[in-house]
Amino acid sequence: MGLSLITGLACSGAADESTADGSTDATTTGASDSTAGTVGPTGDPSGDPSGDPTGTASSGDSTGSSTNPTTDPTDATTDPTDATTSPSTTDDPSETSSTTDTVPDPPDGPPPGNPDGDCDVPAEAAPADVGNPKTVVGDGTPESCTGAAFVAAVAGGGVITFDCGPDPVVIPVTETAKIYNNTGPEIVIDGGGLVTLDGGGANRILYMNTCDEELVWTTPMCQNQDHPRLTIQNLTFIRGDASGEDPDGGGAIFVRGGRFKIINSRFFNNRCDDVGPDVGGAAVRVLSQYNGLPVYVVKSTFGGAPELGNICSNGGGLSSIGVSYTVINSLFSHNDAIGDGANPPQNNTPGGGSGGAIYNDGNTFTLTLCGTKIVDNHANEGGGAIFFVSNDLTGDLYITDSTLSNNPSDGFETQGLPGIFMLAADGNPHVTNSTIE
Repeated sequence: MGLSLITGLACSGAADESTADGSTDATTTGASDSTAGTVGPTGDPSGDPSGDPTGTASSGDSTGSSTNPTTDPTDATTDPTDATTSPSTTDDPSETSSTTDTVPDPPDGPPPGNPDGDCDVPAEAAPADVGNPKTVVGDGTPESCTGAAFVAAVAGGGVITFDCGPDPVVIPVTETAKIYNNTGPEIVIDGGGLVTLDGGGANRILYMNTCDEELVWTTPMCQNQDHPRLTIQNLTFIRGDASGEDPDGGGAIFVRGGRFKIINSRFFNNRCDDVGPDVGGAAVRVLSQYNGLPVYVVKSTFGGAPELGNICSNGGGLSSIGVSYTVINSLFSHNDAIGDGANPPQNNTPGGGSGGAIYNDGNTFTLTLCGTKIVDNHANEGGGAIFFVSNDLTGDLYITDSTLSNNPSDGFETQGLPGIFMLAADGNPHVTNSTIE
């Protein structure tokens, strides 16, 4: 069946409430500009980096924090450790194990990643070396691994590992851990496959924002600076919740600016606001990355079981405005976009409900999937699997060696692409050796 785009759309994804032809549940395969088994394009960095990704014409300002600070950022001298207990450190790398590609699978919930994914991982998306950490949370017992110790470690920056004993541990995080922009440039948080960070359904777990004055404004171009460079690896994030905290989303993790990648990690039962046209990312929300470079998501799981799904107005797993993702050998299942009325909101509704697994909106971005499975997700409005709206029609969607199956969209989707709503230059993704049904 030919691939064609639903007509009658508002600029940022609202659609005629009639759905696409219900007979489009056939397997879809096709040729692509990328080679099967390898990661495709990583986004166009040629766009104007000074633009505010949150202010695209039809998506609205979703952060409310884009105003540049009035102080000279080069004068910032805030010591982020002043307000926290200094974390314990170690100079002996033998006290922790270096990260490798193989770490123990946590015992509860599905393991990280798509077990059938076999795409190559580029060097820049490889795990970070944690053999010489700046901070080790814990002293060998579960009791020593506290939320306060984790928050203090994050405030101090650098490479962070955990020594909580030989068994898996759940650490209650009752206060959002915040990354200070002058504590990098490299910030790595590695749980060794044994650590679960639990927001308790009360607060976001981790926050990084290069344009937040309280976290030290370090350059005159806060939205397009190359630091901090945050790597999350071998961790599980559960019950993070950004509902009501701000309009941004990111129940487990919120990132704006710098660079960001996720490796061998899991996200269960995270939430953000139930409604809103642009709020999104029950698990992860990203706004702007240095020079338009992609966020890498490698061998990670979002949901994975009916009782573990992530839920938000939009983007149960990932959500962004104007940000590229390269998602490799990962799994998204049982995530839900539960908003009502799409974007812009229709008929006096509060808005949202798009992108059950992934919500991409804005200008000049690319979503690349390789070796990834997106199954059993749902959206109240558009894109049970993927909502992809390139407002300036420059965006590209690449799907290679991947499976998208049983991702119902109650409102609208692109004809011939079950579970996907796409607005881009040609209206069609670049599909290679993949199933869309």
